Amino acid sequence: MEERARKHLQRLCKDITERYVGSKGNQEATRYFASTLESFGFQIEMPSFSCFEWRHQGTLLNVGEKCFHAQASPYSLECQVEGPLSLVSTPEELERIDGQGRVILLKGDIAREPLMPKNFPFYNPLEHKRIIYLLENKGFKAVLTATYRNPEMAGGVYPFPLIEDGDFALPSAYMTGEEGERLSACQGQQVCLQIKASRIPSQGCNVVARKGVDTSGGTVIFAHIDSKEGSPGAIDNAAGVTVLLLLGELLATYRGNLSVELTALNGEDYYSNPGEVLYLEQNRDRFPLMMLGINLDGVGYFRGNTAYSTYGCPPQLEETIKKSLSQEEGIIPGEPWYQGDHGLFLMNQRPALAITSQLMGEVLSLAHTSRDKLDIIDTDKLVNLARTLHALLENLARSQ
Repeated sequence: MEERARKHLQRLCKDITERYVGSKGNQEATRYFASTLESFGFQIEMPSFSCFEWRHQGTLLNVGEKCFHAQASPYSLECQVEGPLSLVSTPEELERIDGQGRVILLKGDIAREPLMPKNFPFYNPLEHKRIIYLLENKGFKAVLTATYRNPEMAGGVYPFPLIEDGDFALPSAYMTGEEGERLSACQGQQVCLQIKASRIPSQGCNVVARKGVDTSGGTVIFAHIDSKEGSPGAIDNAAGVTVLLLLGELLATYRGNLSVELTALNGEDYYSNPGEVLYLEQNRDRFPLMMLGINLDGVGYFRGNTAYSTYGCPPQLEETIKKSLSQEEGIIPGEPWYQGDHGLFLMNQRPALAITSQLMGEVLSLAHTSRDKLDIIDTDKLVNLARTLHALLENLARSQ
């Protein structure tokens, strides 16, 4: 089984070079997931959604003869604009400034964490909404942002894009905090920003694979199959998808009454979470019947243990989970976290189990970067986790 784990990882991270939503690689990855589980006797559904593939051909930023290093914000509109540079460090300053015809640079406190996309359906603080509204309605020509490291909110990416929003109405670009300080010296001077980019209409899909006599509820085990552009996405999240594929193989002869669903969600790393939104819409009536949702994300890191946390589980279910997982060496209780796809179950008041790696801080420093490669994955941990989940499903079936 270790060899098959390596085969799945090779397919998802090397043979397929990109898995960001809208890309051909993403479509190939979902087809691979579907065909593999279909070969193990699962019933397959591939509900689709519209999206776009964003292609970036270059960004230029200069003030007179001075050139500055900046990157187009993911999903940004293309542009060629000029305007005097204004600086803003707080939401209060943004409230007061006259932005008509200007290019604005956000730095400091206002740029401490990524802004939620304006139409993001799951978490959107009022302060973020207000900032986006002001940026779009004060007459600015473009938005520049300067950010420092924030691994908890942005993974290991530096600089991180403050704005990552395909619905944002202005072109935008981002730079390091240090480059932002250099640009700040040009306040009031004429800035020229050129972004060459295009949005190409595309399609994506979730993949839902089911077994069991009663398919109305049961246990759902899921992992997001997409990755960030430019990242191999090994631990985020080809490893989780690989566990699902290994578990599907272990369930090849399963004929029990308990419904088992293995789902590749598609969109956790895309600005609008289209796969998650679609899953909510299509399963609103099924959520009350679901016994447990299990999210696999960030599993298999070569250092430390595998860690799990439970959410809203009734006592008997909690006991079954702990008994099943505690029997396996290298799987331990971990700290709760709420930024993953198990939030779909929490918002529907259903029990959830999240499984990740114990050293989440190290994992986050690699996530979304080019360093998220296969050499940080321990395939033995993936095989062990698949077998442990198989045992858990057997215990859940017996407890019914």
